[in-house]
Amino acid sequence: MIPVLKVIAPGFHTTIQDQGRRGFQHVGVPVSGALDRNGYLLANALVENPPGAACLEIIGSGPEFEVVASSVRIALVGSGGGLEIGGRDGPLVPSGQSARLTKGEVARVRLGGAAFSSYLAIEAGFDVPLCLGSRSTYTRAGFGGLSGRPLQSGDMLHGYADDVARRDEVTFSEPRSLGLDQAIRVVLGPQDDYFTAAAIENFLQSIYSITPASDRMGFRLAGPLLAHRSDYNIVSDGIVAGSIQVPGSKLPIVLMADAQTTGGYPKIATVISADLPVLGVRSAGRSVRFQSVSRDEAETICRAEHQRLMNVIREIRPVNARGISLEALYHQNLIDGVVDANV
Repeated sequence: MIPVLKVIAPGFHTTIQDQGRRGFQHVGVPVSGALDRNGYLLANALVENPPGAACLEIIGSGPEFEVVASSVRIALVGSGGGLEIGGRDGPLVPSGQSARLTKGEVARVRLGGAAFSSYLAIEAGFDVPLCLGSRSTYTRAGFGGLSGRPLQSGDMLHGYADDVARRDEVTFSEPRSLGLDQAIRVVLGPQDDYFTAAAIENFLQSIYSITPASDRMGFRLAGPLLAHRSDYNIVSDGIVAGSIQVPGSKLPIVLMADAQTTGGYPKIATVISADLPVLGVRSAGRSVRFQSVSRDEAETICRAEHQRLMNVIREIRPVNARGISLEALYHQNLIDGVVDANV
Protein backbone atom coordinates (compact mmCIF):
# COMPACT_ATOMS: atom_id res chain seq x y z
CA MET A 1 0.00 0.00 0.00
CA ILE A 2 1.45 3.35 -1.07
CA PRO A 3 0.54 6.52 0.89
CA VAL A 4 -0.66 9.18 -1.57
CA LEU A 5 -2.88 11.71 0.25
CA LYS A 6 -3.11 12.85 3.87
CA VAL A 7 -6.50 14.17 4.97
CA ILE A 8 -6.24 17.66 6.47
CA ALA A 9 -10.01 18.25 6.61
CA PRO A 10 -12.52 15.52 5.70
CA GLY A 11 -15.47 17.58 4.47
CA PHE A 12 -19.01 16.91 5.64
CA HIS A 13 -19.38 13.31 4.47
CA THR A 14 -16.59 11.86 2.31
CA THR A 15 -16.42 8.11 1.76
CA ILE A 16 -14.70 5.64 -0.53
CA GLN A 17 -17.11 4.15 -3.07
CA ASP A 18 -16.95 2.01 -6.19
CA GLN A 19 -19.53 0.23 -8.35
CA GLY A 20 -21.09 -1.47 -5.36
CA ARG A 21 -21.28 -4.75 -3.50
CA ARG A 22 -23.47 -7.08 -5.56
CA GLY A 23 -24.61 -10.60 -4.81
CA PHE A 24 -25.26 -10.30 -1.06
CA GLN A 25 -28.73 -8.77 -0.76
CA HIS A 26 -30.17 -12.18 0.06
CA VAL A 27 -28.20 -12.06 3.34
CA GLY A 28 -29.14 -8.46 4.13
CA VAL A 29 -26.12 -6.60 2.71
CA PRO A 30 -26.98 -3.50 0.64
CA VAL A 31 -25.31 -2.83 -2.70
CA SER A 32 -23.94 0.62 -1.72
CA GLY A 33 -21.57 2.15 -4.29
CA ALA A 34 -21.76 5.60 -5.88
CA LEU A 35 -25.02 7.55 -5.69
CA ASP A 36 -24.18 9.17 -9.03
CA ARG A 37 -22.81 6.28 -11.04
CA ASN A 38 -22.26 8.53 -14.06
CA GLY A 39 -20.12 11.05 -12.15
CA TYR A 40 -18.12 8.18 -10.66
CA LEU A 41 -17.42 6.65 -14.08
CA LEU A 42 -16.48 9.99 -15.62
CA ALA A 43 -14.07 10.88 -12.79
CA ASN A 44 -12.29 7.55 -13.28
CA ALA A 45 -12.16 8.06 -17.05
CA LEU A 46 -10.37 11.41 -16.67
CA VAL A 47 -7.44 9.71 -14.91
CA GLU A 48 -7.58 6.64 -17.18
CA ASN A 49 -8.74 4.24 -14.50
CA PRO A 50 -10.73 1.08 -15.19
CA PRO A 51 -14.46 1.51 -14.44
CA GLY A 52 -14.32 -0.33 -11.08
CA ALA A 53 -11.59 1.75 -9.42
CA ALA A 54 -12.41 3.20 -5.99
CA CYS A 55 -13.13 6.95 -5.79
CA LEU A 56 -14.03 9.42 -3.08
CA GLU A 57 -17.70 10.38 -2.92
CA ILE A 58 -18.06 13.90 -1.51
CA ILE A 59 -21.33 15.10 0.03
CA GLY A 60 -22.09 18.45 1.61
CA SER A 61 -18.68 20.16 1.66
CA GLY A 62 -15.32 19.40 0.16
CA PRO A 63 -12.28 17.84 1.85
CA GLU A 64 -8.68 19.12 1.91
CA PHE A 65 -5.62 16.92 1.29
CA GLU A 66 -1.83 17.09 1.33
CA VAL A 67 0.03 15.09 -1.32
CA VAL A 68 2.50 12.69 0.34
CA ALA A 69 3.40 10.66 -2.77
CA SER A 70 6.00 11.94 -5.23
CA SER A 71 3.12 12.90 -7.49
CA VAL A 72 -0.53 12.06 -8.01
CA ARG A 73 -3.05 12.74 -10.77
CA ILE A 74 -6.56 13.63 -9.61
CA ALA A 75 -9.86 14.65 -11.16
CA LEU A 76 -13.05 16.01 -9.63
CA VAL A 77 -16.46 15.53 -11.25
CA GLY A 78 -19.49 17.18 -9.72
CA SER A 79 -21.44 20.41 -9.74
CA GLY A 80 -19.02 23.03 -10.93
CA GLY A 81 -16.44 24.35 -8.49
CA GLY A 82 -13.06 22.67 -8.67
CA LEU A 83 -9.72 22.10 -6.97
CA GLU A 84 -7.85 24.91 -5.25
CA ILE A 85 -4.14 24.05 -5.26
CA GLY A 86 -2.23 25.85 -2.52
CA GLY A 87 0.67 27.96 -3.76
CA ARG A 88 -0.48 28.01 -7.38
CA ASP A 89 -1.57 31.23 -9.01
CA GLY A 90 -4.61 31.36 -11.23
CA PRO A 91 -8.12 29.94 -11.12
CA LEU A 92 -9.30 26.63 -9.69
CA VAL A 93 -8.66 23.45 -11.62
CA PRO A 94 -12.28 23.10 -12.74
CA SER A 95 -14.54 20.15 -12.14
CA GLY A 96 -14.24 17.82 -15.11
CA GLN A 97 -10.49 18.27 -15.63
CA SER A 98 -7.49 16.22 -14.52
CA ALA A 99 -4.46 17.69 -12.73
CA ARG A 100 -1.03 16.42 -11.62
CA LEU A 101 0.02 17.39 -8.08
CA THR A 102 3.43 16.89 -6.49
CA LYS A 103 4.59 16.08 -2.98
CA GLY A 104 3.74 18.73 -0.41
CA GLU A 105 1.02 20.42 -2.44
CA VAL A 106 -2.34 20.92 -0.74
CA ALA A 107 -5.60 20.52 -2.65
CA ARG A 108 -8.94 21.84 -1.42
CA VAL A 109 -12.18 20.69 -3.02
CA ARG A 110 -14.45 23.67 -3.65
CA LEU A 111 -17.95 22.50 -4.57
CA GLY A 112 -20.27 24.50 -6.78
CA GLY A 113 -23.29 23.62 -4.64
CA ALA A 114 -25.67 22.38 -7.32
CA ALA A 115 -25.14 18.65 -6.74
CA PHE A 116 -25.65 16.43 -3.71
CA SER A 117 -22.70 14.17 -4.58
CA SER A 118 -19.35 14.74 -6.32
CA TYR A 119 -16.48 12.35 -7.09
CA LEU A 120 -12.72 12.61 -6.80
CA ALA A 121 -10.56 10.00 -8.53
CA ILE A 122 -6.80 9.46 -8.43
CA GLU A 123 -4.82 7.70 -11.13
CA ALA A 124 -4.78 3.92 -10.46
CA GLY A 125 -7.47 4.27 -7.77
CA PHE A 126 -7.54 4.22 -3.98
CA ASP A 127 -6.19 1.11 -2.29
CA VAL A 128 -8.38 -0.20 0.53
CA PRO A 129 -9.15 -3.86 1.30
CA LEU A 130 -11.93 -5.58 -0.57
CA CYS A 131 -14.93 -6.43 1.61
CA LEU A 132 -17.37 -8.88 0.04
CA GLY A 133 -15.93 -8.07 -3.35
CA SER A 134 -16.17 -4.28 -3.10
CA ARG A 135 -14.30 -1.30 -1.68
CA SER A 136 -17.52 0.67 -1.08
CA THR A 137 -18.20 2.10 2.37
CA TYR A 138 -21.41 1.09 4.16
CA THR A 139 -21.40 3.32 7.21
CA ARG A 140 -24.52 1.93 8.91
CA ALA A 141 -22.85 -1.45 9.43
CA GLY A 142 -19.31 -0.05 9.64
CA PHE A 143 -17.58 -2.03 6.92
CA GLY A 144 -15.91 -1.42 3.57
CA GLY A 145 -13.92 1.61 2.49
CA LEU A 146 -11.68 3.08 5.18
CA SER A 147 -12.69 1.17 8.34
CA GLY A 148 -16.36 1.45 7.38
CA ARG A 149 -16.63 5.19 8.10
CA PRO A 150 -16.35 8.63 6.46
CA LEU A 151 -12.91 10.21 6.28
CA GLN A 152 -11.46 11.91 9.35
CA SER A 153 -8.70 14.48 9.75
CA GLY A 154 -5.32 12.76 9.84
CA ASP A 155 -6.36 9.76 7.74
CA MET A 156 -3.80 8.49 5.26
CA LEU A 157 -5.20 7.44 1.89
CA HIS A 158 -3.30 4.83 -0.07
CA GLY A 159 -3.03 4.18 -3.79
CA TYR A 160 -1.13 2.02 -6.25
CA ALA A 161 1.44 4.49 -7.60
CA ASP A 162 3.99 6.73 -5.85
CA ASP A 163 4.61 8.75 -9.01
CA VAL A 164 2.59 9.40 -12.16
CA ALA A 165 3.87 10.30 -15.59
CA ARG A 166 3.75 13.82 -16.96
CA ARG A 167 1.29 14.06 -19.85
CA ASP A 168 -1.36 16.34 -21.22
CA GLU A 169 -4.16 16.90 -18.74
CA VAL A 170 -7.62 16.22 -20.12
CA THR A 171 -11.19 17.44 -19.93
CA PHE A 172 -14.58 16.76 -21.52
CA SER A 173 -15.49 18.09 -24.95
CA GLU A 174 -18.71 19.57 -23.57
CA PRO A 175 -19.74 20.70 -20.06
CA ARG A 176 -21.62 18.02 -18.16
CA SER A 177 -25.37 18.52 -17.77
CA LEU A 178 -26.74 17.34 -14.42
CA GLY A 179 -30.33 17.15 -15.68
CA LEU A 180 -31.64 19.00 -12.63
CA ASP A 181 -34.95 19.78 -14.37
CA GLN A 182 -35.35 16.40 -16.05
CA ALA A 183 -38.34 14.24 -15.12
CA ILE A 184 -37.35 11.10 -13.24
CA ARG A 185 -38.70 8.13 -15.17
CA VAL A 186 -40.29 5.25 -13.30
CA VAL A 187 -41.93 1.90 -13.91
CA LEU A 188 -45.12 1.68 -11.85
CA GLY A 189 -45.32 -1.07 -9.25
CA PRO A 190 -44.81 -3.61 -7.95
CA GLN A 191 -47.55 -2.57 -5.46
CA ASP A 192 -49.23 0.29 -7.35
CA ASP A 193 -52.54 -1.58 -6.85
CA TYR A 194 -52.31 -0.59 -3.14
CA PHE A 195 -52.98 3.04 -4.11
CA THR A 196 -56.09 4.85 -5.28
CA ALA A 197 -56.38 6.02 -8.87
CA ALA A 198 -56.17 9.61 -7.61
CA ALA A 199 -52.92 8.79 -5.80
CA ILE A 200 -51.34 7.42 -8.98
CA GLU A 201 -52.45 10.55 -10.85
CA ASN A 202 -51.05 12.82 -8.11
CA PHE A 203 -47.77 10.93 -8.12
CA LEU A 204 -47.27 11.38 -11.86
CA GLN A 205 -48.58 14.94 -12.20
CA SER A 206 -47.25 16.65 -9.06
CA ILE A 207 -43.92 18.24 -8.22
CA TYR A 208 -42.18 16.99 -5.08
CA SER A 209 -39.13 18.37 -3.30
CA ILE A 210 -36.25 16.55 -1.61
CA THR A 211 -36.26 17.16 2.14
CA PRO A 212 -33.19 17.68 4.36
CA ALA A 213 -33.97 14.31 6.02
CA SER A 214 -32.41 12.55 3.00
CA ASP A 215 -29.22 10.54 2.83
CA ARG A 216 -27.53 7.71 0.97
CA MET A 217 -30.18 5.27 2.19
CA GLY A 218 -33.19 7.18 0.89
CA PHE A 219 -34.45 10.52 -0.40
CA ARG A 220 -37.58 11.64 1.48
CA LEU A 221 -39.91 13.76 -0.61
CA ALA A 222 -42.38 16.49 0.37
CA GLY A 223 -45.49 17.18 -1.68
CA PRO A 224 -49.04 15.90 -2.29
CA LEU A 225 -50.09 12.96 -0.14
CA LEU A 226 -50.58 9.58 -1.81
CA ALA A 227 -53.61 7.74 -0.43
CA HIS A 228 -53.55 3.97 0.04
CA ARG A 229 -56.65 1.97 -0.84
CA SER A 230 -56.66 0.48 2.67
CA ASP A 231 -53.66 -0.75 4.66
CA TYR A 232 -50.14 0.58 4.12
CA ASN A 233 -48.39 -2.55 5.39
CA ILE A 234 -47.37 -5.52 3.28
CA VAL A 235 -45.44 -8.71 3.95
CA SER A 236 -41.83 -7.58 3.66
CA ASP A 237 -40.34 -8.21 0.24
CA GLY A 238 -37.26 -7.24 -1.72
CA ILE A 239 -35.98 -3.67 -2.12
CA VAL A 240 -33.75 -2.41 -4.90
CA ALA A 241 -32.19 1.02 -5.41
CA GLY A 242 -34.90 3.16 -6.95
CA SER A 243 -37.83 1.53 -5.10
CA ILE A 244 -40.33 4.21 -4.03
CA GLN A 245 -41.99 3.26 -0.76
CA VAL A 246 -45.02 5.08 0.61
CA PRO A 247 -45.45 4.48 4.38
CA GLY A 248 -48.24 5.68 6.65
CA SER A 249 -47.14 9.30 6.21
CA LYS A 250 -48.43 9.01 2.61
CA LEU A 251 -45.24 10.71 1.39
CA PRO A 252 -42.86 8.87 -0.97
CA ILE A 253 -39.34 7.75 -0.05
CA VAL A 254 -36.99 6.89 -2.92
CA LEU A 255 -34.55 4.22 -1.75
CA MET A 256 -30.99 4.92 -2.88
CA ALA A 257 -27.56 3.22 -2.91
CA ASP A 258 -27.53 2.19 0.79
CA ALA A 259 -31.16 0.99 0.72
CA GLN A 260 -32.18 -1.81 3.04
CA THR A 261 -32.69 -5.15 1.30
CA THR A 262 -36.32 -5.77 2.36
CA GLY A 263 -39.22 -3.54 3.32
CA GLY A 264 -42.83 -3.75 4.49
CA TYR A 265 -44.37 -0.67 2.86
CA PRO A 266 -46.02 -0.75 -0.58
CA LYS A 267 -43.92 0.50 -3.48
CA ILE A 268 -45.81 2.72 -5.88
CA ALA A 269 -43.05 2.68 -8.52
CA THR A 270 -39.35 2.09 -9.20
CA VAL A 271 -36.93 4.64 -10.67
CA ILE A 272 -35.32 3.27 -13.83
CA SER A 273 -31.60 2.54 -13.57
CA ALA A 274 -30.65 5.22 -16.13
CA ASP A 275 -32.25 7.95 -14.00
CA LEU A 276 -30.89 6.94 -10.58
CA PRO A 277 -27.70 9.01 -11.17
CA VAL A 278 -29.87 11.96 -12.28
CA LEU A 279 -31.71 11.81 -8.96
CA GLY A 280 -28.54 11.02 -7.00
CA VAL A 281 -27.00 14.45 -7.69
CA ARG A 282 -30.02 16.43 -6.45
CA SER A 283 -29.64 18.06 -3.07
CA ALA A 284 -32.26 19.01 -0.47
CA GLY A 285 -34.75 21.55 -1.80
CA ARG A 286 -34.47 20.39 -5.40
CA SER A 287 -37.70 19.52 -7.16
CA VAL A 288 -38.60 16.08 -8.49
CA ARG A 289 -41.35 15.10 -10.92
CA PHE A 290 -42.03 11.61 -12.17
CA GLN A 291 -42.86 10.19 -15.59
CA SER A 292 -44.15 6.67 -16.17
CA VAL A 293 -42.50 4.43 -18.76
CA SER A 294 -42.83 0.73 -19.56
CA ARG A 295 -40.21 -1.86 -18.69
CA ASP A 296 -39.27 -2.22 -22.36
CA GLU A 297 -38.85 1.56 -22.63
CA ALA A 298 -36.70 1.55 -19.50
CA GLU A 299 -34.38 -1.04 -21.02
CA THR A 300 -34.08 0.96 -24.25
CA ILE A 301 -33.31 4.13 -22.27
CA CYS A 302 -30.66 2.25 -20.27
CA ARG A 303 -28.86 1.08 -23.41
CA ALA A 304 -28.99 4.57 -24.92
CA GLU A 305 -27.64 6.17 -21.73
CA HIS A 306 -24.76 3.69 -21.62
CA GLN A 307 -23.88 4.55 -25.22
CA ARG A 308 -24.05 8.28 -24.45
CA LEU A 309 -21.62 7.87 -21.54
CA MET A 310 -19.22 5.85 -23.70
CA ASN A 311 -19.33 8.64 -26.30
CA VAL A 312 -18.53 11.25 -23.64
CA ILE A 313 -15.54 9.18 -22.50
CA ARG A 314 -14.30 8.63 -26.07
CA GLU A 315 -14.40 12.38 -26.69
CA ILE A 316 -12.25 13.33 -23.67
CA ARG A 317 -9.56 15.66 -25.04
CA PRO A 318 -6.40 17.43 -23.89
CA VAL A 319 -7.12 20.66 -22.00
CA ASN A 320 -5.18 22.79 -24.49
CA ALA A 321 -6.28 20.89 -27.60
CA ARG A 322 -6.38 22.94 -30.77
CA GLY A 323 -7.24 22.20 -34.39
CA ILE A 324 -9.73 19.85 -36.04
CA SER A 325 -11.54 17.19 -34.01
CA LEU A 326 -11.99 14.14 -36.24
CA GLU A 327 -14.43 12.67 -33.72
CA ALA A 328 -16.63 15.76 -34.08
CA LEU A 329 -16.38 15.72 -37.87
CA TYR A 330 -17.57 12.14 -38.04
CA HIS A 331 -20.91 13.29 -36.59
CA GLN A 332 -21.43 16.17 -39.04
CA ASN A 333 -23.06 16.33 -42.46
CA LEU A 334 -20.21 17.77 -44.55
CA ILE A 335 -21.89 17.63 -47.99
CA ASP A 336 -25.29 19.17 -47.34
CA GLY A 337 -25.84 22.12 -49.69
CA VAL A 338 -23.05 21.25 -52.17
CA VAL A 339 -23.92 22.30 -55.72
CA ASP A 340 -22.44 21.65 -59.16
CA ALA A 341 -20.53 24.81 -60.07
CA ASN A 342 -20.86 24.02 -63.78
CA VAL A 343 -24.68 24.22 -63.80
